[in-house]
Amino acid sequence: MTTLAGRTIAALRSEHDTLAGTVPGLTPEQLSGPSGASEWTVADVLSHLGSGAEIALRDLRAALGEAEPPGPGFNQSVWDRWNALGPREQAAGWLESDTALVTALEAVPAERHDELRVKLGFLPEPVPFASYAGLRLNEVVNHVWDVRAGLDPAAGLTEPAGLVAAEHLAGGLGFLLGFVGKPGEVGRPVVLEIAGTPYRVVLDEQVRLTTEELPATATFTGPAEAAVRLLSGRLTPKFTPAGVAVTGNVTLDELRAVFPGY
Repeated sequence: MTTLAGRTIAALRSEHDTLAGTVPGLTPEQLSGPSGASEWTVADVLSHLGSGAEIALRDLRAALGEAEPPGPGFNQSVWDRWNALGPREQAAGWLESDTALVTALEAVPAERHDELRVKLGFLPEPVPFASYAGLRLNEVVNHVWDVRAGLDPAAGLTEPAGLVAAEHLAGGLGFLLGFVGKPGEVGRPVVLEIAGTPYRVVLDEQVRLTTEELPATATFTGPAEAAVRLLSGRLTPKFTPAGVAVTGNVTLDELRAVFPGY
């Protein structure tokens, strides 16, 4: 079995290749049209992914000793430059920037996956390499869906990338759900089993995703990818596939309020 970092990098490559097969053929109208993210166009999403790849690559190069750590204002300067580009330039820039990041990730030797630590500007301590790659995958999985859903509202998360992202959220990146989840929107303890998976969503003082075999109080039935999208606020009525249902002591609308998205 490959390392978690290795599986994550493979998922990032798969997501990159999926989007790279779509973006060059998009028309100006499609690039300027709505994405699955309610306030962003498709080009906005690509700009976010491209600028994020540039920043992530700088962090990785610093961790590898190939560059100095980014200084104050670096991230903002990258965002400003990308925001000034037109839609077609943002699309082309995403392809170049993400290719460079994924290639660099693939070049990290497997024997370094467990010992490498990467410093990120928004966290107080360096994170394990697997978590660094997982943070990027969490962004990529959701935003690749944003692009695809803007073109086809029936699109789901691609597999296995969505499941690898869930593995991270149930492990070292569980703090993300603590940041974005709003359990007070329900106000009672919930243990939501995701049918057909080992996962349960626990709502109490905080929100967490776990593989602990806790007694369930509710059940989510439907595609596993839809359950993962729920956690990032991407299971709105418009994008909910037929067959999704929630039974027990919580409703789907309540869960949507717990996970408003980001």
